[in-house]
Amino acid sequence: MSRLSVLILDDWEGIVARSEGVERMRSLAEVRVLVEPLDTLSDEELSGVEVIMAIRERTALDAAILARFPMLKLILQTGGHAYHLDGQAAASRGIAVALGRRAVGPRAAVPELTFALMVAALRHLPAAHQSMRDGRWQPFLGRTLSGRTLGILGYGRHGRNVARIGRAYGMDVVAWRRDEQQEDDDVLRLDLDDLLAASDVVSIHLKLSAQSMGLIDAGRLASMREGSVLINTSRGAIVDEAALCTALASGALSAAGLDVFSEEPLPADSPLRSLPNVVMTPHLGWTVEEVLTEFAQIAADQLAGFLEGTLGADELLTPEVGGSTSAAGGTRRQ
Repeated sequence: MSRLSVLILDDWEGIVARSEGVERMRSLAEVRVLVEPLDTLSDEELSGVEVIMAIRERTALDAAILARFPMLKLILQTGGHAYHLDGQAAASRGIAVALGRRAVGPRAAVPELTFALMVAALRHLPAAHQSMRDGRWQPFLGRTLSGRTLGILGYGRHGRNVARIGRAYGMDVVAWRRDEQQEDDDVLRLDLDDLLAASDVVSIHLKLSAQSMGLIDAGRLASMREGSVLINTSRGAIVDEAALCTALASGALSAAGLDVFSEEPLPADSPLRSLPNVVMTPHLGWTVEEVLTEFAQIAADQLAGFLEGTLGADELLTPEVGGSTSAAGGTRRQ
């Protein structure tokens, strides 16, 4: 009997293809690693694919795309969410969607980048670097993190690590109290408007949802402390980008450090590109070797569990589909 056909999407860095996880996957299935965009493949090339490993949200897996995979039984979605995936369409097709929720690597990757952006913004590192490149010796007056107040929106696995690192820098840390059940002895909780008014640096670590979409709008940006800094390594749509540009251009905010944007890739004509008080990175908070390697190992474990019929419902975005090949409408492969 032929082996399962697996297609790995968007392995731009080549880390996943070289990982032990993918080596294990190759022992279980026929694996093809794709670097070029998915739309470069013909329908015929996709017709036999039974498993997708999805690495990046930039490749949409909506109903129209899923329809190009008539044999698809399983999507291995790296990370703990799947904003780019039509879960309802997958469920209606009997496609199991496994999430990499147990990944631990990102706990370090995102907080580390968060503080890289903070320091770069407060010490004007991009401008200082370019000045040196241009042959100048131009001093830049910066500010320290020590002694300032760090306000955290989203006190989960990333937010808690950001708080810990912030304290090591000598910062006072507060977090957004979203309801009365979220008190925590580890950090002072404030209502959102009080946090914005009290913080010198606000760092966003919220999941994107109907409630968080556009949460930091023009009014809330205006309520932030004068000279404060906004850091966003979560999702661009949480912040009103046009209002943010206005606040930065006027000096109401002294700086922003952004790894995420409402539209990605960021359009070439985005006003954010021309603002001197913005430090930007191209959504690389999670793209470190350790995270990609771990994602590949989790995907290999989940593929094995799928083949053995032991993939747990707690790992599935579509638990109603089930975690075995028989439940997904296929047969076990040898």
